[in-house]
Amino acid sequence: MTRAVPWRVFTLDDPQRVVLDFSELDWSGLDTGALRDMSERVADLRAGLFRPGWTRLVLTLSAPMVVENAWMTSPDGEGGTAVLSLDLAQSSPEEFAATTGAPDSAVFTPVTPRPMPSPKTRQTGFGDLVVVLDPGHGGIDPGAEREGVVEADLMLTFARQLQETLLRSGGFKVVLTRDSDIFVPLEERVTIARRAGADVFLSLHADALAQGRATGATVYTLSDAATDAASQSLAERHDREDILAGVDLTRQSDEVALVLMDLARTETTPRSEALADALVEGIHSATRSTYKSPRMKAGFSVLKAPDIPSALIELGFLSSPRDRKLLQDENWRRQAAEGIRDALQYWALQDAAKSDHLRR
Repeated sequence: MTRAVPWRVFTLDDPQRVVLDFSELDWSGLDTGALRDMSERVADLRAGLFRPGWTRLVLTLSAPMVVENAWMTSPDGEGGTAVLSLDLAQSSPEEFAATTGAPDSAVFTPVTPRPMPSPKTRQTGFGDLVVVLDPGHGGIDPGAEREGVVEADLMLTFARQLQETLLRSGGFKVVLTRDSDIFVPLEERVTIARRAGADVFLSLHADALAQGRATGATVYTLSDAATDAASQSLAERHDREDILAGVDLTRQSDEVALVLMDLARTETTPRSEALADALVEGIHSATRSTYKSPRMKAGFSVLKAPDIPSALIELGFLSSPRDRKLLQDENWRRQAAEGIRDALQYWALQDAAKSDHLRR
């Protein structure tokens, strides 16, 4: 590098990767293909923007390896060029998995606070339903890949198709968390939804399994076990102006923030559950393609907004030849989009009716 910069290194699993984050490096002209060919132990290499002010280099490993040593030196002295060196050592899958995860203590350059959105009132069935569509992955994170089909690209295509279906039907305002092949941090996706005044947040994915023959769509909501951890994680963050729309928690204690988030989830959780149930019914009615257990719960980060009804749709499995063929079929995707549209329309009516009943 032309100069030393702040950096960090860690590993991630499934697939096994070494991740390097750098403050403000310019990757222009980087030949990732040439670098990839330098070692049989690196199956793939990607570089790009991670978040404002930070760039990321991702090495996908061909076998599990742990970081034994990592250091930066400046051969030309302070202010001159810099070299980052890594020592990687072979390990077992179990040893590798035990060392994965981004460091909790990593500090990024603070983001300039943006004006908070006004408090979002519950939708009443009048006016457009604001739907934020989140095509999973993107940029340096391609997601699942099978037989040349890339999850990030496929979900962006479907998100655009679903957006068109919703807008053409009327009664919807649609916002995409990304409209190109770029990486958007998970928490930023929720922030985009909150600042758009979202009535609904839908994250779109197409997973792949290493083993098994799972097929069909699955709809996830946030698991009960994950809600406490999600609230605690949000409360501990510095950028707490983005936790609840219209509520400034930056000067509040964690205890106050946790109570307010719990109150928000008391209303939002059953709405998310009803949304997910409607989506399963809508997708099944339109495509007849749902997983044997189509309603599941998990701790996905994009589902952790306490104030927005949210669901994650695994539209199919790229590891299934049948699903892979359907997901690439424009007519099938159109049917799935229409099923999701019907589900949103039904949910909005039922949700508004319950809101009216609660007010009375």
